This record gives sequence, structure tokens and C-alpha cells, in this order.
Amino acid sequence: MTLPAATRPPVPWQVVVPLPVPALDYAAPHGFGGAVPVGCRVLVPWRGDLAVGLVVGEGAGVGAHRLREAVHLLDDEEGPWVPPATVRAVCAWARDARLPAGLVWSDLLGVGWEANCDHRVRAVPGADLSVFARHAPAARWTDAAGFAPALLDAIREQGLLEEAFRPTVRTRGVVRARPLIAVPIAARTVTVLRAAPEAPAALTPKGRLAWAWLVEHPPQDSLSAWARGAGVSAGVVSGVLNAGGAGYVQEEAPPPPAWAWLTQHGPLDSLSAWANGATADGVPLSPTLAGTLAARGWADTVQEPAPPPPLPDPAAAWTTADPDRLPEAPAWRLHGGRAGSRFRTLAPRVARLLSQGRGVLVLAPDHATLRRAWEGLSGLAAGAGTRAVQVSGNLQGVQRSHAWNLLRVGAARLVIGSYLALTAPLEDPALVVVLEEGSDAYKLPAGSHAFIPDVAARVAAAHDAALALVGSAPAAESVPLPGAVLPPPRTRVHVVDYANPPEQPELGPLSSVHLTPGDLGYPVSHDLARLLRQVQERGRQAALLAPRRGYSALLRCPSCEHTPQCRNCDVPLRFHQETRQLTCHQCGYHQAIPDRCDECGERMWKARGPGTEWIAAEVAKLAPGLPVYRCDRDRQDDLAPLYAGGSGVVVGTQLLLSQDAPPNLALIGVTLADTWLNVSDFRASERYHRLLRQLAEWHPDRAPLLVVQTFQADHPALKVLVEGRDALAYPAAEERARAALGYPPHARLAQVEVAARDPQKAKIAAQEVFDALHGAGATAGEVLGPAPSPVARLRGVYPYHLLLRARDDTRLAQLLATLDRSWKARVRVDVNPRGGL
Repeated sequence: MTLPAATRPPVPWQVVVPLPVPALDYAAPHGFGGAVPVGCRVLVPWRGDLAVGLVVGEGAGVGAHRLREAVHLLDDEEGPWVPPATVRAVCAWARDARLPAGLVWSDLLGVGWEANCDHRVRAVPGADLSVFARHAPAARWTDAAGFAPALLDAIREQGLLEEAFRPTVRTRGVVRARPLIAVPIAARTVTVLRAAPEAPAALTPKGRLAWAWLVEHPPQDSLSAWARGAGVSAGVVSGVLNAGGAGYVQEEAPPPPAWAWLTQHGPLDSLSAWANGATADGVPLSPTLAGTLAARGWADTVQEPAPPPPLPDPAAAWTTADPDRLPEAPAWRLHGGRAGSRFRTLAPRVARLLSQGRGVLVLAPDHATLRRAWEGLSGLAAGAGTRAVQVSGNLQGVQRSHAWNLLRVGAARLVIGSYLALTAPLEDPALVVVLEEGSDAYKLPAGSHAFIPDVAARVAAAHDAALALVGSAPAAESVPLPGAVLPPPRTRVHVVDYANPPEQPELGPLSSVHLTPGDLGYPVSHDLARLLRQVQERGRQAALLAPRRGYSALLRCPSCEHTPQCRNCDVPLRFHQETRQLTCHQCGYHQAIPDRCDECGERMWKARGPGTEWIAAEVAKLAPGLPVYRCDRDRQDDLAPLYAGGSGVVVGTQLLLSQDAPPNLALIGVTLADTWLNVSDFRASERYHRLLRQLAEWHPDRAPLLVVQTFQADHPALKVLVEGRDALAYPAAEERARAALGYPPHARLAQVEVAARDPQKAKIAAQEVFDALHGAGATAGEVLGPAPSPVARLRGVYPYHLLLRARDDTRLAQLLATLDRSWKARVRVDVNPRGGL
């Protein structure tokens, strides 16, 4: 029998909390009769307390009578915290990736996990809660903070607790001048001495003189002031007072100048701000005196609603008359040129959509790209009658919340941000722009390990919005899409080929007769050294890209070739000369440099694999007097002299690209380019090519000479740049090669990591995973491995890897479903892995 709609129990809600757990079923709050509020935040009982969760769908309904009730809905159903379409897209991606929904949402939603509410409780009428605790809620409303959360949850579970929630308003304490009429009379009046209308007959001559002086002058504060003014002794004025020739009276005093200043300029944040501001305007006031005036009633320290926090200022408003030449397709790309030219090409599309009342979302992988996108696109919003907001980790929590609410109410329709902006409540989004879609910075380093462009594609499709991939060079996965390629910027490239030194001395601008075969200079080649001296002579600037931080990749014994290793990882320890320590860049373990080799007792060490410290030291020797700066994770020198136009060279890792290019940059050197190629990743050459393109366009106007030192001068990723070909040339060739090998974009990948502290246990468990996959129908081409990780031991565990290769997301999800069971080792899944495999 089917129950009438009015008598059916409410549909349970699926709620995610920001923890690595699946979505949980909760009953709707008592008395709630609406539809499931997908995308709204809700307070739910969780482990003896209340937690903020996000409603992501309908619950299963099985055993609904046993479900705990959600306690309070934090958002209006008409204005959900996250758009329902976005919720469905993210949950579908998490489901396909076989990841707990709570883990994914804790990564992607960076705003709103705190409940800013005033929480009050009382016992239900007639209930005696003293059996729960000596101090328990009574019949009157009481602040919930006065009770233990576990106690409240126990009472709540029995249905004996009434709860009320009221949003709290962010306030600030300010110092405000009181209206004059509200100042206490005691503070507004003074006691003074005033002369009597007639002089008493009994006054002495000096007393009559003192009385006459007081008649002609203003009332005095004290007897001593009167005596000094009249030129008589204190005894004389006392005699006049006793004889009735003067008396004390109460008079209203003029307001203090500091009060008048505060009335005009207040309210202010603090007493110190009052004192500093008044003193700066010529009204002397110390913080102590300001406190005294406040204590006497001339000012109050009060709480008032805080103004909205400041948000980043957009660029100057501008409009574009250029036609929109970009494709009209569900997904398209735009690459090549410089960042400024790409934004100018993108601007007509963004401006048109904003003027139609649609929303535009722009995602950036790092702070540098975000800053350039903000400078290049945020000014378009004002011309379309809206505003642009930024959502990223650069902002404080209150700033992100303010930007989020501006988007929820439709006050902003252009959002530019990091991956935290992906779930923003943008009204009617029409375009999702992913900048530098191939950047590894989009890969979350922990938690869900989500690759943001994959999730962005799902979100765009859920909203029926176009997906635009924009950057310096396309990823191979983007090549099949329709799009535009801008002409490459003017590039000057010189290659130092370490693998093929010249057999005969050559004369030229970058070589000289002193070169002999095999002697090209290392780690700074003779060509690069000569150019650095030219930079110094001409007062210009240079930047050298080093493959790593520290002094060298390792220290090696020259006698027995022994290399000190990390005690937790199977990697050599990196040498840091400044700290005189050996450090593991995987787990952070460090130790002092051994006095002698553990194997043979040799006292000497030989450094291999130069880092920023080594190269900076070489530059200082090769160009004495040329200022040398460092920019890496260990040390970030102040580059202000360079940005002011001074000559110098900055040596750094890829962190350099997060900075603006120095204005007089004439030379960029890649000291050992092969480092980016010698990685066990099929994307290594694509990453290397993108790096070269980004270096070539780093300066917004000029074309510095790019010197590439390499053992692989004939690598296609470098040759297309030397030959001046456009940004699509190499990715198109890479895409064709992947088609032959069955790699993305012609397949979907997932890496399964099986790890244990015992290597044999990890190996056996990896083989069990392999057998389970094949037992579920996986073919030989769909499962590669298992094999030990390139780093055989990492942080004390031994990881084994299997690579799943499927034709599409559906098939990949089927393979991953096989892993939904318990194993004898830790099993982790990484969909669309990046970096070493």
C-alpha cells in the first residue's frame, strides 16, 4: 500500500562532513517539510558534538527510523552555499574516483565549515534533565557553551532538548565620542572660585586688592592660582574666602579639544588610534589621557557591526572593441603568445558573457598566474555592470566568506581564483576558464589528490557551461579540441650542447679559441659565463634557473663511490652548504656531514648535481662584483634592487616564475635542462616544453636571450622553440605519440599504490591487487605492474605501483570498484597521476 504524500516520512538527507568518510544519512530536522536542500550547509550530530556538513543528495531511506536528525539548516534553500549542479558534479567525480566524498569536499570547499551562530538550549517543557548531570539545561534558554557538548548530544538523542540558533554578526570594538548631553555632569562641570558682588567691610587692604583682582579676572581653579594671580600670599586669599568675599561655585566647562576631535573623526579602533590621530592633527593627547577621558565619560568603547573586510582591488575598468574570434564549442583552447595577448584575446568573450548577465569562472594553478589573470581580466567586470572577486588561499577566511556571499547574492559575476573557487556559488555560469591546464600545481599534494582540471570539466558540463583551456602551451590532452594558437613571442635561444662539444675551435659571439673538445664549462658554461660578464659590463640583469635547491644533489666518496643515504627513504641526501648539513627533500631528515666515508674511511667528498647554492657561488667567481641573489624555498633574497633597475643576477628554482621579471632582464639561463627530462613520467617532455615557453614569455615586453645547457640538444621539445614554431607544434606531435602508445588523451589513467613497512608484505599485497583486477575481468593492457616505486622506500614504507589504463571514465570506475575491499597493506588510488609513476 502506498502512503499518501502527506503521511510519508521525510526523505533522509545525504550529508558530507570535512573528514575522509563517505556521505552519511541523516533524518531531516524535526518539522522540516521541504525538498532536500542540496548544496546547503547543515549542523549535524557528529561524535558527541555538532559539525557543519553539506547536503549532497537524498539518503537511501533504509532504516530511516534509526537515523539521527540533522539539527539546524544554516542556509536558505533559495540561496544554497554551493550550487546543486556543482554538488552533483563533484560527488560524481568522487564516486568515479572511489574516494570518500567528505575527503573531496574538505579539499575543494575552503569556505563555510564554521558555524557562526549563537546557540541556545533549554529542556523541553516538563522534562527533568537532572538525571543526566548535576548541571543540565533547565526550562529557560541558556547559552549552549555552558554545557559539555557530549552532555547536550546525549540529551538531544533522547529528544529532550530544544535548541535555537541565531546567526552572529561580525563585530568590532570602537571608541566613539559620547553626545555632550550624555556626558556625566561631573565630567562636564568644574568647581571654581568666583568673587562676591560686594567686598566685605572687614577685608584688609591686601584682601581688598585680592578681591578686586578676582572681580576683574575669570574664576580661578584654586586658592593658589588666585594667590599667584593677585600677587598675594595664600593666607590673604584664605581670609577673603572666609570673610565671604569669594566662594566656590559649579560651572559648565568647555569640552576637551580631544573630545571635539573624536566627535569629528570617530569612531576609531582603539584609544591608541584616538591619541595618535588627535596628536597628528595638533591636539596633544597621550593614550593614558585618552583612557582618562573615556573613564570620565567623554567616550565609550562599544561593539558595532564590523564593515565588510577589504577585497583585492580590481584592475582599472576597461572595455574592448575587438571581435570575439574564439570558438563556440563546449570545450576549446587558446594558447601561445604572451600572457597579456592571451587575456586580450579572451576579453571579448568574457565581456560579452558578463554583459548578458552570465557568470565567468577563471581558475589559476599558482599565485603568479592568479596575479596576472587578476591584472588582465578583473577590469572587465565594471564595464559589464558587475564586479570581480577573488577566491584563493591568499585571502583571509573572512575575506573569502565575504567574496562567497557577494557571489551568492549575485553582486559579483566574475570570479578569479585558485582551486578553492571551483565550487563558488556563481550565478548562471557560462564559461569556466582553466589557465595553464597542464600545470602540476593543479594536482592536490595530499588528501584526495584531485587534479583540478578534471573536476572543472565535470563542473562545467553540469552547468552546461563552456570549458576554456588557456595557457602558454597546450597539454597533449587539449590538442584534439578546437581552438586558437597565437603567434609565438619573439624568442632568442642559444643551446650549449654538452653531449657534442665542437671538434675545432670556432669564432663567434658566444665561443672563443680557448675551447677544447669536452671543455664547455660546468655547471656554468663558458658561453654563459661570457654573457654574464657582458650583463655586468652593460649594467643589465640576468636570471639563472637551477634544477634544485641546496648546493648539490648528493655527496659521493671519490674512492669508493659511496653516497650518504636518508635513513627513512632510499634517496641520497642533498648537500646544503650554508647549513653544512645533508637533508632529505622527501621526509625532511637531516644530519651533519660525516667526517669520513662510512665505507672506506676517505675524508674527502665530491659534490654531484649542482643546486642554487653551487651555481650562485660559481657566478660570484666568474663575474666578481656582480650582485647575486637567490630565490628558492630555502632562501628568498630581497629583489628590490633588481626591480629598481640595478644590475645583478638572480639564481633560483622554478619559484622564480612566481615573481615578475626584472625590468632590464637581458639573459635567462637554464643551467641543466635535462633535469626536467630525467623523470619517470611520460609527461616529462611536455612539462619541459611548457617550462621553456614560460621562460620565453616571462618578460612581458622584451625577448631576453635564452641559454639552454643540455646533453639533449636535439630533443624535439627544445628544437621547436629554437626553430620559432608555434606553441601547438610539440604538443601535437606528443599527442600523436600517445595515440600510438594508448596514453592520455586516448586513455584514462589511475595509479594504485600498495604500501607497507615490510617490503615483502607490500609485494604480496600488490600481487593480490593485480590478481583481483584480472579476476574481475581486467585485460593485460588495462593493468600495468605491479612494480616497485622509483623510490623503493619512502618515509619508512615500501610502495608498489600498479597503473590502470582504461578507455574512458566509466571503464576506469569499473576497475577501481574492484578495490573496494580490505587489503593486507595500505592501498591508495590516484586518478590522473602526475609526476613520477
